[in-house]
Amino acid sequence: MKIALVSPYDWCVEGGVKTHIRHLAEYFRDWGHEVVIFAPASEPERVRDEIHVMGRPFSMRVSGSVARITFAWKSPEVKRVLAEHRFDVVHLHEPLMPLLPYHFLRYSRAVNVGTFHAAKEGGNRFYGYTTPLTRRWFRKIEGKIAVSPAAAKLVSRYFPGYFNIIPNGIDYGHFAGPAEPFPEFMDGRQNILFVGRPEKRKGLKYLLRAYLRIREMEPNTRLIVVGAGDFSRYERVMAPFPDVVFRPNVPYADLPRYHRSSTVFCAPNTGNESQGYVLLEALAAGDAVVASNIEGFAGVMTHEMEGLLVRPKDPEALAAAVVRLLRNPMLREELSARGRELARHYSWDNVAHRVLWYYERLLYERQQVAETRARRAALAAGR
Repeated sequence: MKIALVSPYDWCVEGGVKTHIRHLAEYFRDWGHEVVIFAPASEPERVRDEIHVMGRPFSMRVSGSVARITFAWKSPEVKRVLAEHRFDVVHLHEPLMPLLPYHFLRYSRAVNVGTFHAAKEGGNRFYGYTTPLTRRWFRKIEGKIAVSPAAAKLVSRYFPGYFNIIPNGIDYGHFAGPAEPFPEFMDGRQNILFVGRPEKRKGLKYLLRAYLRIREMEPNTRLIVVGAGDFSRYERVMAPFPDVVFRPNVPYADLPRYHRSSTVFCAPNTGNESQGYVLLEALAAGDAVVASNIEGFAGVMTHEMEGLLVRPKDPEALAAAVVRLLRNPMLREELSARGRELARHYSWDNVAHRVLWYYERLLYERQQVAETRARRAALAAGR
């Protein structure tokens, strides 16, 4: 099978969509399929061996984050590569983001598949403003995937229809496999772990407020903040508390070691999370998890089954749930076992198989339609 994977986002910047596409490509190639990735790139020469570069990206604020997309006019090049490769499937990720996906939808004669990744409570202004213009491109998407019920809810608000739920995957073996904890954190303290970027929607400020309460109730604790980005403003605020440790820009290879060093994992996100990689990675690592009861997380984890869900933006509720787990090792073990089993279903092997089976079904359905039309035409000509 010949497959095109199309991203509207800068391939030189790490993100969930890039991770998703990279893993699908890896598995599809291992299974003998031909895959070409198309995406814009801010440093074309650095990634030219990995993808077919399509334009330079510019920054645009979308759903509480900054998206780096291209507005380059690539119609002639898209038309050329489609004619050259004759793909069976063109799979567009965030297919209604400008501008690259529109060019592919305009010229593609393959089975067009779109995966919608984003989720945002209250709707999306971009979708709202552009729906009259993008409806024509949406109609050209034959296979519609959403990575979570929250993502399906957002897009169906503007484009009603059926969306096949195929989640983001995780590198299950990387997080569930053996890893040594960091000796510096194995000093008898109970460690609370946060992993995320320093964005408002990640809710770190609520966890910091909660921790001030936690340390009063359980003095023998430590908060470890791990993530990609600049946490300096949080570090200045928490400077009087040496038991709050910041570890910015941690290598991916070291993340399992931080999970093994933790007693409780906390995800205090405030919303606009489609699914939550870090939540699933924590479950795969066997962490006892406390997370905000937001749609993206509640669609993955059940309260009191794989973890504890609490009201968003509520430091008191967050503190109470964390302390409950710190004081109850048996409950931690029960949640950990069920959480790890749940996370197993989100392995990239499972996700890639589901996507491939969906391709095969869509190709089969297209073939059936073509054969039916051919039979009808033959019957009509014979009359």
